[in-house]
Amino acid sequence: MSNLIKEKFAQEGYVVINNLFSIQEAQAYNEECKRILETKDVGKSGVLVGLSILSPLFKEAAAHPRLVASLKEIIGDHVIFLSDKVVFKNAATDFGSPWHQDYPYWKGSHKYSVWIALDEATPSNGCLRIVPGSHLQGFVSHGAEATDGNGFVNRIRTEDLDSSKIIDLEASQGDAIIFHDLLFHASYPNVSGKDRWALISTYKDGTQEDPEYEWAGAAFSV
Repeated sequence: MSNLIKEKFAQEGYVVINNLFSIQEAQAYNEECKRILETKDVGKSGVLVGLSILSPLFKEAAAHPRLVASLKEIIGDHVIFLSDKVVFKNAATDFGSPWHQDYPYWKGSHKYSVWIALDEATPSNGCLRIVPGSHLQGFVSHGAEATDGNGFVNRIRTEDLDSSKIIDLEASQGDAIIFHDLLFHASYPNVSGKDRWALISTYKDGTQEDPEYEWAGAAFSV
């Protein structure tokens, strides 16, 4: 199984780990996110960075044994957690994420993000969309219009991606999607009328040199 994970990730830039977290664990993270957000004003963005600083529950989640085992198959033995964030889509934050790569937001060595479904994720409530294998193209120009006020200053132009290769990644509560920071990805808007929450944690290969990232104040080796 481990070789299959490593090979799939190398070829396609992502891997889905079904039921990585139990429904009970996902629900506990969901409730803790809501508790924290009651004390924070995140405005229209629908994003709050640094959960592991705010709650020991998320620091435990970042080093969950099943997750770490999967990451080590992909990255190697020296895995470092950098940061995490909650992304939620409700009636006030129902816009979709535009096509982008994560790499231009941090550069340096390549990073690996884990998108964890805290609710069921579907096309109607904002699930991820990806272009498998697009990470093999390397860093591409991000020159699309970004003046709608919804964040994401780095956006890929739709004419620069092959729409015939796009797939939707529906996910059940507790599923995890691990993906490379060069993978083309986006998400649907939430038109379901219900909240959709996801926890995203970012990791790196600890053998690679990087600048000190201001947003990685909770970094630790897992």
